[in-house]
Amino acid sequence: MLTAFLGVLAGCNLKPVSPPEPVLPIPSEQQIKWHEMEYYAFIHFGPNTFTDMEWGYGDEDPAVFNPSQLDCKQWVKIMKEAGMKGVIVGAKHHDGFCLWPFKDTEHSVKNSPWRDGTGDLLRELREACDEYDLKLGFYLSPWDRNHAEYASPEYLVYFRNQLKEILTNYGDIFEVWFDGANGGDGYYGGANEIRKIDKKTYYDWKNTLKLVFELQPNAIVFSDKGPGARWIGNERGYAGKTNWSLLNPDSITIGGAGDKLKMLNEGDENGTYWIPGETDVSIRPGWFYHQSQDDKVKTLEHLIDIYYGSVGRNSNLLLNIPIDKRGLIHENDSAALMNLKNMLDQTFANNLAKDAKTEVSNIRGDEEKFGPSNTTDNNNETYWATDDGVIQSSLILDFGKPIKFNRFLVQEYIKLGQRIKSFNIEAWVNGSWKLVDKATTIGYKKILRFPMAESQKLRFNILDAKACPVISNIEIYKAPEMISNPEIIRNKNGVVNIGCKTVDPKIYFTSDGSEPNEKSQVYTHPFEMKNGGKVKAVALLDNGEKSEVISASFDICSEKWNIHFVDSYHEAFPAENAIDGDPSTMWHTDWGPEQTGLPHELQINLGEELQLKGFTYTPRTENNLIGVITKYNFFISMDGKNWDKIISKGEFSNIQNNPVKQEVRFKKIIKAKFIRLQALDAVDKRDYSSANEIGVITK
Repeated sequence: MLTAFLGVLAGCNLKPVSPPEPVLPIPSEQQIKWHEMEYYAFIHFGPNTFTDMEWGYGDEDPAVFNPSQLDCKQWVKIMKEAGMKGVIVGAKHHDGFCLWPFKDTEHSVKNSPWRDGTGDLLRELREACDEYDLKLGFYLSPWDRNHAEYASPEYLVYFRNQLKEILTNYGDIFEVWFDGANGGDGYYGGANEIRKIDKKTYYDWKNTLKLVFELQPNAIVFSDKGPGARWIGNERGYAGKTNWSLLNPDSITIGGAGDKLKMLNEGDENGTYWIPGETDVSIRPGWFYHQSQDDKVKTLEHLIDIYYGSVGRNSNLLLNIPIDKRGLIHENDSAALMNLKNMLDQTFANNLAKDAKTEVSNIRGDEEKFGPSNTTDNNNETYWATDDGVIQSSLILDFGKPIKFNRFLVQEYIKLGQRIKSFNIEAWVNGSWKLVDKATTIGYKKILRFPMAESQKLRFNILDAKACPVISNIEIYKAPEMISNPEIIRNKNGVVNIGCKTVDPKIYFTSDGSEPNEKSQVYTHPFEMKNGGKVKAVALLDNGEKSEVISASFDICSEKWNIHFVDSYHEAFPAENAIDGDPSTMWHTDWGPEQTGLPHELQINLGEELQLKGFTYTPRTENNLIGVITKYNFFISMDGKNWDKIISKGEFSNIQNNPVKQEVRFKKIIKAKFIRLQALDAVDKRDYSSANEIGVITK
């Protein structure tokens, strides 16, 4: 009735109703096309794949790059089948190795055994993308740990020549990707030294980006600050619950955005440029392939959560797929991608809003141009709009009969800017409106997840906005309800517990590495696994629904361990927390008046002589990463007094952006009763150190 009445009034108004004025800034045509891509692949592949590193030092022999079955068509076919719309490949990572035969360096595929030195991976990927209709993008690391002239003006010429080659010889590029890792220690042509740069001035970004736009005028440029798209501020896969596509880039330096992570994650409501967030995350703990991570591919439950935390929060999802030593996408990664695709297909197969009747509290005069039916017509170029000045407004969907739903998708008409600050949705239950969910910001797309609701009517309420709303699309879905995966934990004494968030499942498990099924042992109580092993578990409901198989690998437990020496600790975070078997507790050095500077160290008495193959370091993983160790020395001893020379030294590469458990393997097995971890450097160059867990590798 309300909509019809407003329509009559509109018909009496002979003066054409103009669209709302844009709320600046607004996206470019290239950015709109970029938003529409939503989900695409990242590829990390190079010498690190074969040396088992995350960041190569730059001294790698090109001969290590020798994939036996490299097939770019296999990659792209899997990506296409997974629903991805493009792929960005690391043409050169920090080690400086080029995946194409760049004329100005010997550190490239032309000096590798692959294709007898005649290969060009970028060319092969371009051809595969053309065959399967996927867009192609390039990541070129500004940092180069191999090049002898890095940190000098001459390197900038070299870097721009690389850009010229990859942006001239390989067709249309949809995105050019620059990261913020710049300067530090490296090979540098044999100098083996630390080189520092002025991140604000060294790359002369104004003219470097000008070159990119001259060569690829339709490309989106990604960096900490855009200008086409911005880093979302983490590598965990989550945009902010509040996420504006707006940013004021003047306050951000490429490679120096460490104190702006919240802004990058959430955008800036008053930002002066349209610079939307791109969420990059790897399908494995690491960005490059490591055989030890074959059983650590993210679960469907985790990937679904990432999808809603990125695409569902007004951000594009850039999902990394490490290429293995064969030159292929590993079977485990492919299976995970297809599981995600199948779940998304099931979730978004039936839009329950498409036939719903709509009515609104206000229309901008002309119902045909600006009425509520524009939100359900499957046309993103039409939209519902209210009169100027009318912010708080509502749209009701009437399904004609009670339906069940647990997903709500909404999009703004972003060609007129991002406007919505907050909104909620309500269901008509027993004669009144009941809150279902609430959120902030919409932008290109927002998807809400909530427990299953049932109602004949749903009301979308805009609570606050910058200007009159312009809503282009609303969709409602009933997604399959997933059983939660089992959670496997082990305490300091070697006792394993298996739990599940889903109520009353039956959990089957194995402790010999085999796949669990209905014939396996049923978990009824905790059990001991002091000397390590692999536990696999699956949860089943009476209706036959089952979870994914979850595995957890353990080494020897820390039951016999104690702290032999620690140079500093805060009373709230004692050193014992680093060996208590609980990765949620932390050792942290003191930050009070008694604090001391780096290096810090922790010595552990293992309680017995062990044959060590390596050690592990688990960092804190919350947003505050102060104290996370980036560079270390590792020592061993038989008596806790006489320490052997350094057994291992190095860096935990990229740990600030990707704070996952680190595994360091020695070149040979070493006997030890005491271990000593010395922290040489930490996140943000602060004088603190921390560890959630320190362990050893004996298996």
